[in-house]
Amino acid sequence: MKKFYLPLIAGAMALSFAACGGSGSAESVELSGAGATFPLPFYNMSFEGYDAASGNKVSYGGIGSGGGVRNLKDEIVDFAGSDAFLTDEEMKGMKPVVHIPTCMGAVVLAYNLPDVVKLNLSGDVIADIYMGKITKWNDARLVALNPDVKLPAKDIIVAYRSDGSGTTFIFTDYLSKVSENWKNTYGAGKTVDFPVGQAAKGNPGVAGIIAQTPYSFGYIGSEYAFAQKIPYASVKNSRGELITPSTESISAAAGDIPQDTRCSITNADAAGAYPISCFTWLLIYQEQNYGGRSLEQAKATVGLMQYMLADSVQQKTATVNYAPLPKKAVELSLQNLKTVTYDGQPIIK
Repeated sequence: MKKFYLPLIAGAMALSFAACGGSGSAESVELSGAGATFPLPFYNMSFEGYDAASGNKVSYGGIGSGGGVRNLKDEIVDFAGSDAFLTDEEMKGMKPVVHIPTCMGAVVLAYNLPDVVKLNLSGDVIADIYMGKITKWNDARLVALNPDVKLPAKDIIVAYRSDGSGTTFIFTDYLSKVSENWKNTYGAGKTVDFPVGQAAKGNPGVAGIIAQTPYSFGYIGSEYAFAQKIPYASVKNSRGELITPSTESISAAAGDIPQDTRCSITNADAAGAYPISCFTWLLIYQEQNYGGRSLEQAKATVGLMQYMLADSVQQKTATVNYAPLPKKAVELSLQNLKTVTYDGQPIIK
């Protein structure tokens, strides 16, 4: 299927799109992506903005990070969304992949406790709840963290993701840093054999269980808790500070970022940092000539990445409950896009 490139004609990214070499045509390009549900509200807003600015249509399926990566491996999408960066092992057998961070978010511990408006947690307690070692809301360790709260003598109804999920990776990456027992028994991954709890698909599925089930508890993307006003806990960070997740505390977690932008920022050692913060990425192949894709389609894909990194787009992250990328992440990503090619020739001239 032949697709045609329409360059950006308005907005902050006009010069960047011109650098991609577009010269204008009557038809637009259709791009497809799939993956993480964590950034879905931000992506829906941004892809609509890209369409309005460039005329290029983007369809995106929120099927979880694992599904998005599989679709990229199968070469049936233009890009994948993932809350977990690909490891060297995961990229074996794949063409070289470029990681483009798009925004920052967090995994929060949401709960449904009638009459409880504030809950404090620590990493070791969270791990033991998910290992089935703490089963009651009025467990002594929870009471010690919440001396001013009357916790009920009810079973904790645990919820977790059923699908391959970057949110699960972020959460279990954090647990592996704060609990040796968790690290040695379950480890970090997009899918984990949770010993207790109810499974649900996607962040919306887990959020739905918590919203509808009294005494439930689960990990979800921060934007779902913020937008749906589901109560969420404050969590002790590595400095012993009890931190409530917010755009400010999420941004505080950003530390040193490597050239390829693949990094974990969970359990960050920074004042005021919420400890389960993260980047989320769009993944594209460095060589864009695959699966019958045209040069125009490749140019539009790079143009979309540039658009997502633009100041005008990053400034809108907070409107849908995310945090903007630090300047360093944007600079590195724009450099990395210059390595993207079609038939070996750089797309950005």
